Amino acid sequence: MTSPPELEVRGEIIFTRDRFEKLNAVRAEAGEELYANPRNTAAGTLKLQDPKEVARRGLDNFIYGVQSEQLATRSHFAMIEQAGRWGFKTPDPTKRFIEKAESVEGIMAFIDHWDTKRHALEMATDGVVIKVDDRHIQEELGMTAKSPRWAIAYKFQAEQALTRLNAVSYQVGRTGAVTPVAELTPVQLSGTTVKRASLFNADQIARLGLHIGDTVRVEKAGEIIPQVVGVEVASRAPDAEPVIFPEHCPECVVALVRLEGEAQHYCPNDLGCPPQIARRIEHFVGRKAMDIEGLGGETIELLLKAGLIHNIADLYDMRKEQLLELGKGWGEKSAQGVIDGITASRSVPFDRVLFALGIRHVGETIAKKIARSVGSMDRLMNMAKEDLLAIDEVGEVVADSLRDFFDAPRNRAAVDRLRAAGLRLEAEAIAPAAGDQLKDLTFVVSGVFENFSRDSIKEAIESHGGKVSGSISKKTSFVLAGADMGPAKRTKADELGVPDR
Repeated sequence: MTSPPELEVRGEIIFTRDRFEKLNAVRAEAGEELYANPRNTAAGTLKLQDPKEVARRGLDNFIYGVQSEQLATRSHFAMIEQAGRWGFKTPDPTKRFIEKAESVEGIMAFIDHWDTKRHALEMATDGVVIKVDDRHIQEELGMTAKSPRWAIAYKFQAEQALTRLNAVSYQVGRTGAVTPVAELTPVQLSGTTVKRASLFNADQIARLGLHIGDTVRVEKAGEIIPQVVGVEVASRAPDAEPVIFPEHCPECVVALVRLEGEAQHYCPNDLGCPPQIARRIEHFVGRKAMDIEGLGGETIELLLKAGLIHNIADLYDMRKEQLLELGKGWGEKSAQGVIDGITASRSVPFDRVLFALGIRHVGETIAKKIARSVGSMDRLMNMAKEDLLAIDEVGEVVADSLRDFFDAPRNRAAVDRLRAAGLRLEAEAIAPAAGDQLKDLTFVVSGVFENFSRDSIKEAIESHGGKVSGSISKKTSFVLAGADMGPAKRTKADELGVPDR
């Protein structure tokens, strides 16, 4: 099989164990600090600005996906094998790095095999990915905002270690959520030294029954985030003091609140609680929001302490001269870089500005849907809850959060200042509808189509005034059923009497 004229391969960049050990040997000879583990070192290497240094380190890769409009097979497994014949480095079926299972028993046998054999691999791994093999069914299942619905990761039991709980500190996030953190005697775990671990919330502390001085079991969730998962109660000292979740904010001493149905406690002092202010600004300047380079957490803390900023709108009043006056670490280049980043952020599209505001429950995906639906910040700020609920995927929680945010005079004032600073508070013009023949009709597009992609069908429906939904309900007018439509959807359509076409 010859390769298509255009294709996209997807994979993972890794450090093999031997390459990692050689890198550390070179660093040891030079008297430099050794790297902790291959995973973090691979990620750090990709961030280096010097391509020659990146090349010298000897990163490797494995390809696990191929995308093209002209693939000759529906089998994901067969496509990986073909990519290997084209010269890409792919998982080797002869070594059981990849396997096609015909049953749940086959899947579990593969998992059991690598649960015991994984430590002999040339790279570190923490689990197995299980995928639907048929690419047409993959397309039918689709994607969430973050991952495919046709693939799932099975994680192996994480490595655990015992250490001492010395104290519990409390972090306040941008929404006021207070998160307890275990302060631990340093312990080696999965290649890194762990000193702190998340305790999540008051309920987790109560469930564990934590006391200061306890011997606790720590593991890394997904080999990344350290967390306390158990306590050695038998070794507890008789006079050990229980951990009591605070009633007041550890930063501003305002009484905490816990909303009904939520596990988190919140500090309601959003205007006067320093870490909330800092985290909101960090969120605002983040890569997926306004993407202002040069404004990391430490720099924002410095600007707040210097009184140059108090909120997000103040960023657009800053001058280069003010940054240069901050002293050490601030030269002409770094100061101009921040100002240039702020200037460039004025061209960020409306949906990202909306996301950057940090409204509770309004993430990146829902911000795009809202921006596309309402068209402008002015309209959004003045919409009634009932109108907000009419927006696709906006429910009670998001609608209430939007209204609470825009009903606050300080937030409306901040938006006014952002408008005056030249930020884009209107969505780009959308091509006029081709017609309204499908007005008031709701369609579900399911299955695989020979001559059209599902996305093009959805666009055609919307351009003629129709609405596209991902699930079948009483509100569904028609189901456009292609090949391989899921049996559950077909059954649901039949039960509700929804016609298909």
